[in-house]
Amino acid sequence: MHSTLANLALVSLCGAAQIACGQPTTELGLFSNQTDVGTVQHRGEARFDAGRDAYIISGSGANMWFTNDDFHFVWKRVSGDVDLSADIRFLDTKGLDHRKACLLIRQSLEADSAYADAAQHANGLTSLQFRETKSDNTREIQARVSAASRLKLQKRGDYVILSAAMAGEPLRPTGAAFRLPMRDPFYVGLGVCSHDASSMTTAEFSHVQLTELPLTGGSPSNGGSSLEVVPIASKDRRVVYYTDEHIEAPNWTRDGRSFIFNKRGRLYQLPVTGGQPELIDTGFANRCNNDHGLSPNGTQLAISDQSQGEGQSLVYVLPLAGGEPRRITTTGPSYWHGWSPDGRTLAFCGQRNGEFDVYTILVEGGAETRLTTAPGLDDGPDYSPDGAFIYFNSVRTGLMQIWRMKPDGSQQEQITSDDNNNWFAHPSPDGKWIVFLTYEKTVSGHPENQDVALRLMSVSSGKIEILAKLFGGQGTINVPSWSPDSKEVAFVSYRPTYDSAEQKKSP
Repeated sequence: MHSTLANLALVSLCGAAQIACGQPTTELGLFSNQTDVGTVQHRGEARFDAGRDAYIISGSGANMWFTNDDFHFVWKRVSGDVDLSADIRFLDTKGLDHRKACLLIRQSLEADSAYADAAQHANGLTSLQFRETKSDNTREIQARVSAASRLKLQKRGDYVILSAAMAGEPLRPTGAAFRLPMRDPFYVGLGVCSHDASSMTTAEFSHVQLTELPLTGGSPSNGGSSLEVVPIASKDRRVVYYTDEHIEAPNWTRDGRSFIFNKRGRLYQLPVTGGQPELIDTGFANRCNNDHGLSPNGTQLAISDQSQGEGQSLVYVLPLAGGEPRRITTTGPSYWHGWSPDGRTLAFCGQRNGEFDVYTILVEGGAETRLTTAPGLDDGPDYSPDGAFIYFNSVRTGLMQIWRMKPDGSQQEQITSDDNNNWFAHPSPDGKWIVFLTYEKTVSGHPENQDVALRLMSVSSGKIEILAKLFGGQGTINVPSWSPDSKEVAFVSYRPTYDSAEQKKSP
């Protein structure tokens, strides 16, 4: 254990009884220094009340956002993995709604430093905010919980993870996590920003704990699932639903009111406002995978289920309200991916004679039509909203890339050509954008538990930008998940956890 962190953890455990534990009472308790970061009009201040085990911190500053931060910071320089948690409340009743009291992990004391914080806003907004690299723009993942009384910011491996608790409840994961590698040593501490350069605000951080964590063992695995939404304009994400269970592949219903996702072989419907998911009656189909989606009129649901026959996935259609599925494909494995805008045709990926290719079939059933014949995997077909193209991904030129073709399979052309593996292209309802999932070039297939990115491509210019980085992969965005107004994308991310995650505290 690092000696500095051993002392910190000891003070944290002793709390108000520091003198009895043999630790001197200092002005800043667990922390070693304080400073104003960035440009502030009013000098901040902080004091530690040992009797109440509380830090009273006042700070000014225009904001902690965009490319620079202005705030008051009480800090300690540390290395390794840590937990920082505290009860947080504002002591003043006046000020802007977006003034912030934060738990921080920060690479440096420079105003434009890379950082992450667990931010409690005066209006109740609770979020994980981060600047990935020096001078980059700040982004955030908004948690479902509002006005949490206690927050925890964990640095574990290359990830930062936000947990929160309401009054009287234990800390629980919020589903907000982000990959943010930090070089040792870095800064950890408490920050306050008034969000108004001309004023001060004061917050209390009590029962503060700073705990060293053991080294991680191997790669992270899935510790829980977050159904998230990201607006393509701001790229600031919000968690709609979090569960410790494994969920996959959200669709956005055509009326914009609900999400459809799969869990343990069944499909569930969840209001976009959050709440509890409700099971969709899919009859005998109890081994549904993550390839499902809605008809253009929003009344029918295409599913891929492997509960019948020899256990190979087959495509079925049933009412969205629930009912007995009607079999569409006669041969398996077949995995649904797209529905033509006129509602007449389904596009799917099928394996025939050892080759995976793109096929279409009428919703009424009948003979399937093979559209791709190139050696290697062709997968993930989805129609453009005007019906002019089918987008798909193909490995035929080496790495997995995005392609498109006419609905009859003609004029196949490559759309992306970069040093990544790109999967599951989905056109926006207005036809202006394509969203797709990107893996690193060394990753084969589309496995789970990977560092991946959602990327956004302009149909008109071909320009590609990163929409979100996350821990995910299989199950993140296999199927169409655009909002009906083309402004947002739904996806699933996973909470990274490690086999050696048991925490250790200093004696």
